[in-house]
Amino acid sequence: MNAQVWIAILVGLAAMIDDLARRQIANWIPLSALAAGFGWQMGQSGLSGLLYAGIGTVAGFAIFLVFYLLGGMGGGDVKLMAGFGALLGFHRLLEAALWTAGVGGLIALGVLGVRASRRALGWTTSSTTKQEQGQDSIPYAPAIALGVWLSLVPKG
Repeated sequence: MNAQVWIAILVGLAAMIDDLARRQIANWIPLSALAAGFGWQMGQSGLSGLLYAGIGTVAGFAIFLVFYLLGGMGGGDVKLMAGFGALLGFHRLLEAALWTAGVGGLIALGVLGVRASRRALGWTTSSTTKQEQGQDSIPYAPAIALGVWLSLVPKG
């Protein structure tokens, strides 16, 4: 495994742990991805790596900004995808975004299924229902990390 993969693994794990524990992604996590991404791209392609990382950053930010503006995603998720955009570059970022959407959809279906099953089996209490209502959102960092990791799996 190369440094790009290790960076993606470490940043993804940090984001997942933080998002699941606090329902937020600390700013140092996407900033780390951004700095490491620019460093990686420059190490691979010299000064043109700045362009690859910059375009990837803007694309990652723009892809999720729409969902943030619609209220379906937090700002930390947008910043995380921008950081991963620097690391991946534009083309691989688009693949990662598609993987992320698929994984996010599966996670959402799983969460909805568990919640519906708990209600149907009578395993919910009024306090559980209030807790669920306060947490209607689903942490998206796991989907982002898995999507990025899947985009880095060698093809063929």
